[in-house]
Amino acid sequence: MTNVRVNGFSISVDGFGAGPEQSLEQPLGVGAEALHGWLRDSKTFHTMLGKEGGSTGIDETFAARSMAGMGAWILGRNMFGPVRGAWPDDSWKGWWGDTPPYGCPVFVLTHHPRAPLEMKGGTVFHFVTGGADEALARAKEAAAGRDVRVGGGAATIRQYLQAGAIDEMHLAISPVVLGRGESLFAGIDLLALGYTVTEQTQGEQAMHVVLRKE
Repeated sequence: MTNVRVNGFSISVDGFGAGPEQSLEQPLGVGAEALHGWLRDSKTFHTMLGKEGGSTGIDETFAARSMAGMGAWILGRNMFGPVRGAWPDDSWKGWWGDTPPYGCPVFVLTHHPRAPLEMKGGTVFHFVTGGADEALARAKEAAAGRDVRVGGGAATIRQYLQAGAIDEMHLAISPVVLGRGESLFAGIDLLALGYTVTEQTQGEQAMHVVLRKE
């Protein structure tokens, strides 16, 4: 059975998933790089970059879990790249280089058509102009019984939360205060949507909280 999951999404103590003033130089926004120390130092992330080493503690356990069992991903356009408006050309191929870590079909929400982009390692980016429902339907079909991961950003997760489409969320709450940026839960009543906390574990650099929809 396919579950729709948010895995390893880092937020600040005050609930922001990205900082203000996002740009090519600071794609996560001012100060938000500090949210991801738990993941950046993990063995899983080092492996994704083709590097050796990395932490092997609790944070690594959750990092590895976040990548397991995925049959398809959904990304907001900003998670694919910094280009705005119509695609000027096909030169931008994502943040990860020639071999992205997804290893499966990835459905990118956008208002502007673009041909599918096949990368090394099994990743194929599909650019969906028909909205969140179309992306989810296509991702579930492509996943063929495996899980679909909604990778972000915050606005994309909020959209699927409000639609009642997300079955499970793993949040990594980093000991960082951003003050402003992209809020993940502002105006969203998780209890009314049916979510309860099913797991809570303190890692080396983040508190890991798993919520499940009843």
